[in-house]
Amino acid sequence: MKWTETLIPTLRDIPKDAEATSHQLMIRSGMVRKLSSGVYSYLPLGVLALNKIQKIIREEMVSVGAVELLLPALHPAELWKKTGRYDSLGGDKISFENRSAQEFVLGPTHEEVITDLISHNVKSYKELPMTLFQIQTKFRDELRPRFGVIRSKEFIMKDAYSFDTDWEGLDKTYQVMLQAYKNIFKRCHLNVEVVNADPGLMGGNVSHEFMLLADFGEDTIASCTKTDYRSTPELVPCFNESLAEPSDLEELLLIETPGLKTIEAISKKLDLAKTHLMKTIIYVADKNPVACLVRGDHEISELKLKKYLDAKELVLASDEEILKWVGCSTGFCGPVGLKNIRVVGDEALKLGGSYVSGANQNDKHYKGVNLDRDCSVESYGDVRTVLPGERSPSAEDGVIEMKRAMEIGHIFKLGTRYSKPLEARFIDKSGKEQDIIMGCYGIGVNRMVAGAIEQNHDEKGICWPVSIAPALFHMITMNQADEVVVSIANELYEYFKKSSIDVIYDNRNERAGVKFNDADLIGLPYQLIIGSKNAKEGKVELKTRHSGEVEILSVVDFYKRIEGLVL
Repeated sequence: MKWTETLIPTLRDIPKDAEATSHQLMIRSGMVRKLSSGVYSYLPLGVLALNKIQKIIREEMVSVGAVELLLPALHPAELWKKTGRYDSLGGDKISFENRSAQEFVLGPTHEEVITDLISHNVKSYKELPMTLFQIQTKFRDELRPRFGVIRSKEFIMKDAYSFDTDWEGLDKTYQVMLQAYKNIFKRCHLNVEVVNADPGLMGGNVSHEFMLLADFGEDTIASCTKTDYRSTPELVPCFNESLAEPSDLEELLLIETPGLKTIEAISKKLDLAKTHLMKTIIYVADKNPVACLVRGDHEISELKLKKYLDAKELVLASDEEILKWVGCSTGFCGPVGLKNIRVVGDEALKLGGSYVSGANQNDKHYKGVNLDRDCSVESYGDVRTVLPGERSPSAEDGVIEMKRAMEIGHIFKLGTRYSKPLEARFIDKSGKEQDIIMGCYGIGVNRMVAGAIEQNHDEKGICWPVSIAPALFHMITMNQADEVVVSIANELYEYFKKSSIDVIYDNRNERAGVKFNDADLIGLPYQLIIGSKNAKEGKVELKTRHSGEVEILSVVDFYKRIEGLVL
């Protein structure tokens, strides 16, 4: 396409509200523009990159037998209420009533809708297995949209759903889809790690995340230095033998701590290491209060705690609930004298002798707390998040290290989580009715674009991988008034069009410096530069964006050279 015939509003300066590198470069290169918080318009260059990624996704999905469809974005709220996810979506849900007083949800994901479709149209084991997928816009009312399209209120997702007659069939489908995802990310030249994950709101019993390593990722990967073990930190089993030595047993002492609500403040005031402090966090587990105790230098893993308590729902208690149950403000809770609340503790606490904890009175703490002597702890378990440098669960000589990353894909073994409440059943070989066994598989298409930029850029701009670049060539005329230059450019442009080779032809009457800066900013794999001196000799300049390598070629030789550049 010609620059003068399309919309590429490049910017020199970094937008003030853009933190992530991908956000900055997508705006500066004219790929996107913000309409409102978390809502973006995709301009021509952005659409071209999206299309390239979607093409790869479609090819890999079709190669494993998945079939494409397109589901509605408007979902009757009653479907979400049947599965119990209407309430659990909370503030992320965008819902409304139409003129007929029927409530709808703008689809944040499509498990309910696809399951309802299958429940009415698949009846026999002879019709299974089946895998269906779509690429469609989703909607979530993110409280704090961040990093441009990485966390937005409207986003494009590829979601696939598999339907099997038994768990063995799901296991096979799951592995096929896992490999398909690896193929997709490899073809897009993205550095992605597969991580054991928690199913969360989606449900099911097994899931894996595909995490793209990036400085501005909102997630963290825990990995082993000796093996290929990867997991979300909240799920890594903890080993406590290498932790700090226990403190000496002390006398229980009530001390004044006005305004000192945090571990950091108490640690500094009393000149004590955080290992000698204890946190007491109050939760509501299936409508019942629970106090969880962890050491001051540790954080509770709510994923582990929920599993340990065998709770269906686990949420932090509100300030009002804490005042009612404990009698103090948040930050002053402790296990000494705590009544009518179940108390559980992390196993690492057993290594200590005496701790400082809240005294269940505002502006007061206890010093010298001994759990066996002063408290009634029901049980201890592994309910904390692993720390960097701790022993890896996969190798005795390996340790855990943390990496910043963003989630760009997530797959789940759903089982009957949706088929049972939505009555998606089939008749088996013996004539009995059975629940369909399901899996689901999602990819954030927008995030793949942002992730590619996060991993492929330099100080000048984007350095697109060939497979997903908006176009392969960026053709630049250094003097648009030179007839020889324009003649060669037009000849090459027509060749590109006839050969279906994507090209951006910068035919503006701009200074060469402006064009070169824009070309580096947009970052297409190859820059084809046509200047007056070379044009008179029938030559062009070919520059590789990533390496900076420059070749001077005759037009004839360029046609030969191009065969090795086009995929």
